[in-house]
Amino acid sequence: MSLITETITINVEADENKQYICILSPSVDQPTNEIRCCGQTKEHAIAIALEELASKYRQIAEEGQNQDWLAVERSESGEVIQKHYHVILHYEWIGIAESKFEAMQDTLLGNTVVENAKVTLIEIDANLPVSPLT
Repeated sequence: MSLITETITINVEADENKQYICILSPSVDQPTNEIRCCGQTKEHAIAIALEELASKYRQIAEEGQNQDWLAVERSESGEVIQKHYHVILHYEWIGIAESKFEAMQDTLLGNTVVENAKVTLIEIDANLPVSPLT
């Protein structure tokens, strides 16, 4: 097993509007661009910046597999080989509602979340200890 050590620098600054700007600078090879995000609180700004970084790395991981979406592998006997995928569904929106409860209900109604989400599919080894967020 090889050791990979990288650094991510997170700087948060308050602006004149009492909002927070998070500047995230990864030292890793890709992506090398600085990420700048605005948030209501410092924690909100950091969360948005980290999610943007995670989104870039999910895309890199998925594209790195360069798979044919319709390809089906078969064993020598002709049986379909089932594969394991880490499916990541990301959905964000700006809700306008009377309360936090109403915003949650508006989010859960229908299939809007699934239909409008960004979906990443990364093929994984069956023994990889990945646990979905709950």
